[in-house]
Amino acid sequence: MKKWLMFFVAALIIILSACNGGEESAPTNTADSDEFASPESNDLEQTEIEIVGVRDAQISSQQIIADKLGYFKEEGLIVTNTLIESGPDIAPMVAGGSAPISLQTNFMDIILASSGVGVKIVAPVAQIAGTQAVVAGPEANINSPKDFEGKTIGIPAGADVQIAINKMAEEYNVDLSKVEVANLAPSDALTALQSGNIDAMAAWEPFITKAVANGGKFLFSGTSYAIEGEALPVEWMSVHSTLQVTDDYLEENPNTIKAVIRALEKATNYINENREEAIKILAPELHLTEEEVAEIMNRNVYDMTVDETFTNQSNGSVVTDYLLETGNISSVPEKTDYIDLTLLKEVNPDLVKSEVAE
Repeated sequence: MKKWLMFFVAALIIILSACNGGEESAPTNTADSDEFASPESNDLEQTEIEIVGVRDAQISSQQIIADKLGYFKEEGLIVTNTLIESGPDIAPMVAGGSAPISLQTNFMDIILASSGVGVKIVAPVAQIAGTQAVVAGPEANINSPKDFEGKTIGIPAGADVQIAINKMAEEYNVDLSKVEVANLAPSDALTALQSGNIDAMAAWEPFITKAVANGGKFLFSGTSYAIEGEALPVEWMSVHSTLQVTDDYLEENPNTIKAVIRALEKATNYINENREEAIKILAPELHLTEEEVAEIMNRNVYDMTVDETFTNQSNGSVVTDYLLETGNISSVPEKTDYIDLTLLKEVNPDLVKSEVAE
């Protein structure tokens, strides 16, 4: 009887071993799969996280691509991507603690830091000044900068694109006191432009591309001047979309943040190397046509490099002076109060080409 029992147990072990071996030979692409997770994923402080972004191509393209192509999963992360419709709504979420990891612009971080909110930019994501632009209506007859005088422009109060307008006016001696301003949200400005109630609108994407598609004339942006014909490069404005985390989260979860940075870097490379495929992935997520997404993406520079345009231009005196003038900040914070590139350097030191000074 004992010999029979021993034989039965041995046979059962062999069968179970064979079954287990079969299961292990078919790995799946999940956050728990060692085949797809990076070696660093075992050190993650958190594996399930939420990243708050904006449903537009200038803020959250990499965020969406990293999710759809499994780059977050490769880093051992299970990510909930929360895309909101209005970027400015992220600021109170960060301040209130409900968005410890987010994607927005560096302007938001300057404003939050000025208000005493503990938040740090840990990586730039894209140069998006080309999406901050001005479009004329089809019957506005704006063919030179001086043509703005006597015209009406629709723009949201305190919009960042005002920096580019000020620079254009300064360079071409346009008297902005002779330009009537209508405080309009981008969607309302788009309607007013089509009806002829305003002569031009100043906004950001996707409203700029929609205005052009409806017969409007692209005039200029933070990086391009086309009022008098062929578009020429300018440096009237610099603004970056950024990855930021709250100070508490940064202190408690550095490895998790590095995993997010690695995934976004993979997505950045994919966008630049596979633009047509990226457009097909992004279009349904952004609720836009592929043609609209292509046009918008062409106005952005997807690059996580920290260079002078990030450290000195998009966080420099032109920006802070404007934020002071508009009352968005009451004092200028030190750059180190809201920028910490330590983790980006650890992930890829080649991306940090310009240091952030006090």
